Amino acid sequence: MDLSIDGQVIIVTGGSKGIGEGIVRSIVREGGIPVIAGRDKKTGENLVSELRNDGKEAFFIEVLLSSPETCEMVVDKTLDQYGKINALVNNAGVNDGVGLENGSPGQFKKSFLSNLGHYYYLAHYCLDALKKTQGTIINISSKTAITGQGNTSGYAASKGAQLALTREWAVELGKYGIRVNAIVPAEVMTPQYENWIRSFSQPEEKLKEIISKIPLGKRMTAIEEMGDMVAFLISEKAAKTTGEFIFVDGGYVHLDRALL
Repeated sequence: MDLSIDGQVIIVTGGSKGIGEGIVRSIVREGGIPVIAGRDKKTGENLVSELRNDGKEAFFIEVLLSSPETCEMVVDKTLDQYGKINALVNNAGVNDGVGLENGSPGQFKKSFLSNLGHYYYLAHYCLDALKKTQGTIINISSKTAITGQGNTSGYAASKGAQLALTREWAVELGKYGIRVNAIVPAEVMTPQYENWIRSFSQPEEKLKEIISKIPLGKRMTAIEEMGDMVAFLISEKAAKTTGEFIFVDGGYVHLDRALL
């Protein structure tokens, strides 16, 4: 399908690996220009070098998305490089395991803000550019916002807040033609997920147990499937889709697993 996003400039946070890498690769396949904003300089520059060697355009900004100032810098550098922004994909975050029993109020605050603050900061500083292009915002959330996970209060709270902001921004920005949607993944095989699996005493058995409970296909979601959904939501093919939570999870969250 030709999604007609040729030449669109799309900021992707945490875009050098995991779900973010899948998003970047899907954008490039559809002719878009990803601006990868992240702290891992080596993986970011290597991915951009690979894409450019294949004749594709991409740009990497090394940044720790921890403050309004650094997020404003990302927007400024993108506009200096390309002169426009067509979409913002808020993706960067980490499930840091700050729970109610094993955490403290200070750790909770840090976890919550580190996973949520830059979603707001970047949207705020992108807004003028997005108004000009009638662009889109996509927030990558998590099933933990819906199902809970245990021992990750900060992360789960931030992911729930991302869903609330998705609906809030869809209402606030609709008059400018800006669409805002969220994607809710579950059980996506990423480096972060692999590290979590390895934290169990029997990681292979734990992974088999999880996969057995994924209704559709009994397999993990691929990063490419996440990326393709992002590319679709950015495109005009999704022109009437806003304020939605899209689950790319093989039915993991909502279907009765016992019946499939």
